[in-house]
Amino acid sequence: MSEKSSSSGSDEDVEPESAQPLEFGGVLSKWTNYIHGWQDRWVVLKNNTLSYYKSEDEREYGCRGSLCLSKAVITPHEFDECRFDISVNDSVWYLRAEDPEHRLQWIESIELHKAESGYGSESSLRRHGSMLSLTSAASALSATSTSSFKKGHRLCEKLAEMETFRDILCRQVDTLQKYFDSCADAVSKDEFHRDRVVEEDEEDFPATSRPDGECCHNNNGSKEKLFSPASPKGINGIDFKGEAITFKATTAGILSTLSHCIELMVKREDSWQKRLDKELEKRRRVEDAYKSAVHELKKKSHYGGPDYEEGPNSLINEDEFFDAVEAALDRQDKIEEQCQSEKVRIPRLTPVPPGDVYSSVSTHRFATKVEEMVQNHMTYSLQDVGGDANWQLVIEEGEMKVYRREVEENGIVLDPLKATHAVKGVTGHEVCHYFWDTAVRLDWETTIENFNVVETLSDNAVIVYQTHKRVWPASQRDVLYLSAIRKILATNENDPDTWLVCNFSVDHKNAAPSNRCVRAKINVAMICQTLVSPPEGDKELSRDNILCRITYVANVNPGGWAPASVLRAVAKREYPKFLKRFTSYVQEKTSGKPILF
Repeated sequence: MSEKSSSSGSDEDVEPESAQPLEFGGVLSKWTNYIHGWQDRWVVLKNNTLSYYKSEDEREYGCRGSLCLSKAVITPHEFDECRFDISVNDSVWYLRAEDPEHRLQWIESIELHKAESGYGSESSLRRHGSMLSLTSAASALSATSTSSFKKGHRLCEKLAEMETFRDILCRQVDTLQKYFDSCADAVSKDEFHRDRVVEEDEEDFPATSRPDGECCHNNNGSKEKLFSPASPKGINGIDFKGEAITFKATTAGILSTLSHCIELMVKREDSWQKRLDKELEKRRRVEDAYKSAVHELKKKSHYGGPDYEEGPNSLINEDEFFDAVEAALDRQDKIEEQCQSEKVRIPRLTPVPPGDVYSSVSTHRFATKVEEMVQNHMTYSLQDVGGDANWQLVIEEGEMKVYRREVEENGIVLDPLKATHAVKGVTGHEVCHYFWDTAVRLDWETTIENFNVVETLSDNAVIVYQTHKRVWPASQRDVLYLSAIRKILATNENDPDTWLVCNFSVDHKNAAPSNRCVRAKINVAMICQTLVSPPEGDKELSRDNILCRITYVANVNPGGWAPASVLRAVAKREYPKFLKRFTSYVQEKTSGKPILF
């Protein structure tokens, strides 16, 4: 995208209208809500407006939403390199591009449209901002100055007194300087005249008194000064004593006024410092209240957005996460109980194939992997964990025991779980069949939202894709796995009849991962052994004489980060419920039917 623009070198010039940016459109993932998560939408940027449609083909039906970009704030996500958020007041769009390059292209295009709209551009600020700023500054200065003069009149009066004292002092200094100059001139003339008179008197006249009284000779022949004492006015009519007294008083007044001014300024400084401290404290409180209000507003307005999903950077803390998950699971349980009470089961004709079908080794492309998984589970899953310190007993309810071994990798909880249970009246074949059969999956599995068989590999192996119901704030999970059922051939005549179902994650081109769900990885096995006790006397074998010993192992990688305490609490809560629900379903389905070994 490109556009030409021009600007003048002077504020007084009229700027030509810029060319309108080109229309820009493409596919972005948009956060819809916590149920549906991220969904692909066709987004169009045109005329300073961002609009989105469900798809490009549906543009003719009108947009589903739009934002005016004039006052929009574009925020690239701190951790997700493909995500950026656009907010206008309380409305926020969470968007994700397919890669960081496309995100940068979208952000630049949006900023270009926003700049060309006239808001926030340099030309707009230059045209409209200067006069407003000057006017505001002048008003503020005027108000401040007026207030200061009104409140500081005592200091102003003292300063006026200082001006008066300065004028008086300057006049007094000039007067005294004239007096001193006159005195100096008079003394010089008097000395010169006296010297001449004395010399003439010594030559022509005896030492007698003179009529003018300037000088005379006393009886012992010494000369005496005959000048009369100076008048009180001094030379040129200046009262030297009075001027000196006035000078001293003026100086004392200046010093007193200076002391008073300093005292007033110190008090005024203390007063203004206290006011400043109060204003700073008030400002701090207002800023804290504003930040708190903004945080609460965002939390209230956008609670359930992508920033509140699971993840190491989630805005929701661990306690809130745990409470939200537990509340969601409680709601699901209530809904399920209500559905179970209202639901009338439709009998399904799902004949159980004979065991010979499941005992043969398949030849499909995953056959080797299936055999490897079967052998590993038969070797390790049936081992007793009672004396193993690594396994912790977390649940014990009657015949059912659940063990857990805590394992974390890169901060993700990968705890293996192992459960043992004993169920009367059913065989291992029946339990494994209902666990494997996709036709009855939704009859007993309540955590699945939908599923479908991606590929049937053989009579005893299928590839299944399923999505699980979302438990907010956890992200929705999906799983793609191969499910195989197998009858384990006995190597000893005393070995119990053993059946196994193993489910492990695989990849398939028809079920690639998407942004909508987090892909989990699983390795699950259910191993069932049938124990038969001989009937008494000549009685026929009944379901009272059979017992199925179940070993269930699960290794699940959730595919994303979630608090360890939450994952472990959910596992501890849900696995026992799952086993009890499933075994009750099998007992219900097989009740009154012939025993199938």
